[in-house]
Amino acid sequence: MLRKLVFIIAGMALLAGLGWRFVTHWGPGRTAFPTQGIDVSQVQGVIDWKAARAAGVDFAYIRASQGSDMRDERFAANWPESAAAGVKRGAYHVFSLCRPGREQATNFIALVPREEAALPHALDLEFEGNCASRPPRQTLIAEIATFIEMAEAHSEKPMILYMTREFEDQYRVIEAIDRPLWLRRAGLEPGYGGRPWVMWQANPKRHVDGIEGEVDWDVVRPQ
Repeated sequence: MLRKLVFIIAGMALLAGLGWRFVTHWGPGRTAFPTQGIDVSQVQGVIDWKAARAAGVDFAYIRASQGSDMRDERFAANWPESAAAGVKRGAYHVFSLCRPGREQATNFIALVPREEAALPHALDLEFEGNCASRPPRQTLIAEIATFIEMAEAHSEKPMILYMTREFEDQYRVIEAIDRPLWLRRAGLEPGYGGRPWVMWQANPKRHVDGIEGEVDWDVVRPQ
């Protein structure tokens, strides 16, 4: 009886391990989505960009800033090191619901260099990790539009909107601001947004060589 119990426990542990390995290594197929990459911040710590590139990271979105005064501690290193490793990259800003769009754009612009080779930058719109304020829709749309106008004048490229379903359900940003969409849904293609997305955040728990711990895995919709 004891031996049988040991085998059952061992089998369950093996299945759990295989399941976790599948989760941490899963990504949409390369045949359907040839261009795949990651989005990172200081949470990932020091990244070995050459190892990440060799592991199949084609591009990266790198957090530059959040709100009107927070600057990512790793951006200054991640930006040049990713390019040197052959990884195409863009920057992203996490929008605060508590600060004016103009102040936030000033923070972002001061940190992110204007580079022709850079990917279009992105604006991260979500409730997770944000302040508790929930401004009226009209007010928030105006602040987002101000940020986008200033950031696009700096980069000379249209911004991408990263949007969670919860944020879009409450504020309906997509119907007010026409920009390329980067949407999130683990394991399945996102069905919200009202129009086709250009990027899909498909796995928030991916393990990648050169990066310690979990990282978001993203794919680009083929043209």
